[in-house]
This record gives sequence, structure tokens and C-alpha cells, in this order.
Amino acid sequence: MKTTASLLIAAALALPAFASLAQQHGAPAAAGAAAPAAPAPAAAAKPDPAAGGAKFGSVCAACHGQDGNSGIPANPKLAQQHPEYIVKQLQDFKAGKRTSPVMQGFAAQLNDAEMKNVAAWAASQKAKPGFAKDKELVALGERIYRGGVAERQVAACAGCHSPNGAGVPSQYPRLSGQHADYIAAQLVSFRDGVRKNSPQMAQVAARLNDREIKAVADYVAGLR
Repeated sequence: MKTTASLLIAAALALPAFASLAQQHGAPAAAGAAAPAAPAPAAAAKPDPAAGGAKFGSVCAACHGQDGNSGIPANPKLAQQHPEYIVKQLQDFKAGKRTSPVMQGFAAQLNDAEMKNVAAWAASQKAKPGFAKDKELVALGERIYRGGVAERQVAACAGCHSPNGAGVPSQYPRLSGQHADYIAAQLVSFRDGVRKNSPQMAQVAARLNDREIKAVADYVAGLR
């Protein structure tokens, strides 16, 4: 009787060691045994707008304004722009997918976290309104922005950038109040194949003439 009890105790003590050894050699775990928990994915660090503001002031403000509202018509306003869009453009500049000797140099200095910080700060700033300047062109620009050009299969700008130019976060940029000179220059760049980081915009711009581009840009500048 004692011998039987001793054997049972020895077998019970050996089971954990046997299971561990079997797992080391690839043997399947016993039925009902809990699988080891997968490591939890590391949480992405949240953007730091304060750090972004400091970086913006030292790197971006000279061209884009202290509050992100550029006073130079050739340079875009970044205030209230969707942060995802700003990050994508900075990454494209850094990777050479969008060309600009000035912006490529600045973007090369920023890592992904700094880009997100700058974008978060810029997005938190209030955009100042812009104004249309040419009454005749504005009427043409409104027709194209809201209705497109059917005979040339040009889609309405409002379909992607929204009727008031607010855009769609993470997909399409805010255009409301943007400098007309900057918008026109970008449309020409898309049309002429200079700017290549948006096939959609290249297709749209390819079907617009200079007057239509200027009209759309002027209309966009006055959007609220």
C-alpha cells in the first residue's frame, strides 16, 4: 500500500516537469491548458502640441507665420489643417515623393514624432479667413468647385474637399481660406507632372486650363 502511494506521488510530481520538457521540444500542450498570452502591442505615443509649437517656431514660422497663418501668398497656411495631411506631406518631402528644395531640407531634419507634434500644433491654431479678388473669375470658380466640368469629366472639388472647403480628416486637405496663389501653383504643378504625390489631383488638374485653375483658386480663397 505504501509502495503504491509513493508511486502516485512521484508521478504527480513528475507531470509538470514532463509538460515543460514537452513544450520545449514542440509537443502540443495538454487539452485545456491556457496558451501563453501574446504581448500587448505598444501604444503609439500621443502627439505633443507644446513640443510641436516650439519646433514650429524655430523651423516653420519664418515661412508659414508664427500662428500657422502664412502672410506670404506663395506659402500655404497650415493653421487648422488636418494633422494627418501635414504629416503625409512632410513624409513625402523627406522621402522625395514631393519635391521642393526648401521643404525637403526642413523635412529631412524631422523624425516622425516631431512631424506629428508640429502637425498637432498647427491643427490646433485657428485659420484666418481669406478673400476672393476677381468677381468674374469667382463665378466660374464656384461652378467648377461645386459642379465640376461635365464635358471633360472633371469632378466637383466639393465632393472631396467639402462644400465649405473644410476637407475630410486623414483623406483630403482643408482648402478654405488658403492663398489663391498657392492653390493655383499646386494645380499647375499637378497638371504639369511636377507634383506627383496625388494621382487623383493629377487627373483632375490635367483637364483644367489656366483660367479655370485661377478661377478655382480664387474661389477657394474666399470659402468659409
